[in-house]
Amino acid sequence: MLTRILIIRFSSIGDIVLTTPIIRALKQQLEGEVEIDYITKSGYAAILESNPNLNRVITIEKSVFEQKDLLASTRYDYAVDLHNNLRSGQVKRLVKALNFTVDKRNLAKWIYVNTKREMLPIGHFVTRCFDAVAALGIEDDGKGLDFFLAENDKVAGSTLPAAFRSGYVVYAIGGKMKGKILPKDKIVALCQKIDRPLLLVGGKEDQERGAEIAKQCGQNVYNACGAYSIGQSASIIAQAECVITHDTGMMHIASALKKKVISLWFATTPQLGFAPWQPGEGSQMIEAECKKRPTSKLGNRGYVDGCVFNIDLQDVFNALTH
Repeated sequence: MLTRILIIRFSSIGDIVLTTPIIRALKQQLEGEVEIDYITKSGYAAILESNPNLNRVITIEKSVFEQKDLLASTRYDYAVDLHNNLRSGQVKRLVKALNFTVDKRNLAKWIYVNTKREMLPIGHFVTRCFDAVAALGIEDDGKGLDFFLAENDKVAGSTLPAAFRSGYVVYAIGGKMKGKILPKDKIVALCQKIDRPLLLVGGKEDQERGAEIAKQCGQNVYNACGAYSIGQSASIIAQAECVITHDTGMMHIASALKKKVISLWFATTPQLGFAPWQPGEGSQMIEAECKKRPTSKLGNRGYVDGCVFNIDLQDVFNALTH
């Protein structure tokens, strides 16, 4: 018996990585032959294309209707909606399969952000994804997240500066929202405390900031922001001794690769459901001291006065060295 499944998640890096245990569980736990397709935005396809549990990655630029004919003509038994928005609803209407949808817990998050009390349970996003497919008998296998490196994304350590070929720490300095990003002067102060080779990763939007940080910190810090693709950055992370990261996609990639992850939390908090999922041994979450936290669900508000960045840099250094 063949079961065909379509998983829906359009963005972003970390959220897509957090869906990988569901892909694996559906593939391995359902009886008979299982084929799984995944629909996402084209900019994130590389995260999924090497996943052996997927048969096909379907991509869109902006509109679901770019793939209208394909979706409508493919027979799916189940649609697993791990995004739960207007666009994912359009996909479900096109495929006409039995569907399962993740609970975003938006009311619970709103209450928590506005009262600082978890009056309704939020739960981790991965747990809520498993809850969505529980009726199929799917359970968490406890193996954590997946990230499969494509062969052409593997970065040889020999291509890095000589000082970084015998080991280094990665600092993922990016973040989708400003409230998730430690201000540059504090990143410089943290980097200057660390006496190991420190490699900065991030997107093209982080390139200039990374260059300024490296310039102030000297040869101990190497700016790789914007120099590597998502997959290549993952390869750099896979070879690192430890990863310091904001609440961002690279945090979840590092967790998937079972690295020691030191995650830094500012406008958001782990209680909103996106804490590192089963990262490597010795991982720690370090949260800023600010009674206003969380100031928003996404980290896009309430950070301007700087309170949310009140983090003890010595705590980060101690986590790195112990």
